[in-house]
Amino acid sequence: MSRAPGIARRRLLQTVTAFENGPQLLWNLARRSDELEFVTKTGLRIVCPNVAGARVPLYELFAEDTYQMAQLLDGLPEDLVVLDIGGQIGCFSTSLASTAPKATVHAYEASPSTVEYLQRNVTANGLDGRIHVHGQAVSDHRGTLSFAANVAGSGLNGMTSPQEQNLVEVPCVTFADAVAAAGGTVHLVKMDVEGAEYPIVLSSKPEDWASVQRVTMEFHGVPDRHWHELRDFFATAGLTVTRSDFGGPGYGMLWLQR
Repeated sequence: MSRAPGIARRRLLQTVTAFENGPQLLWNLARRSDELEFVTKTGLRIVCPNVAGARVPLYELFAEDTYQMAQLLDGLPEDLVVLDIGGQIGCFSTSLASTAPKATVHAYEASPSTVEYLQRNVTANGLDGRIHVHGQAVSDHRGTLSFAANVAGSGLNGMTSPQEQNLVEVPCVTFADAVAAAGGTVHLVKMDVEGAEYPIVLSSKPEDWASVQRVTMEFHGVPDRHWHELRDFFATAGLTVTRSDFGGPGYGMLWLQR
């Protein structure tokens, strides 16, 4: 195994403790199955291609609770509306929808191959009526953009992907467009877009965020950009950083609240 021993041991333990089908997962990993099905403790079934970039979000959501889901939802309306920008294969959207059974989610995923897994997982869990899948990028303009879609299902696809051999042209909308498509009111925004957070956020207007009560997002190392720009913009929109976790230079997570 190419990973550091500590990470490999942690993933091994998480596989057997966080997922109902842990032993079967380990067998399928060992035999290098093309796809994996993860069965969560709440009964969700999530299928992903057997590549590291696709597997990692499953552990982040269902083993490590990276987004602190219960705390994130506490105090928000039961029938909240959510934007999941960078929906990947649907880990966040399905987890939130199962935790908040009256919530509506609009999930945006730019990678054409990844959005197929997103839709597949939404349908397999009977969530088509509550999770609306948009095969589009969210950006600073409406139209199209070039997107690095190197591996189906990978959470590392994007505008700042470390490998950009497979550039595809994908449709894109603005943040204001996404809010409008959700009905004009959005209570919670989750964003994980591998560096595209800067053009998405900084091209938007404070009033576009007027209904948003909470934001949870990753920020990434982008030349000539600093996470303080995000913090300062959100302050003008009435959203304050309540927590920040730094994973390395220019990289980390922010939680914001009105």
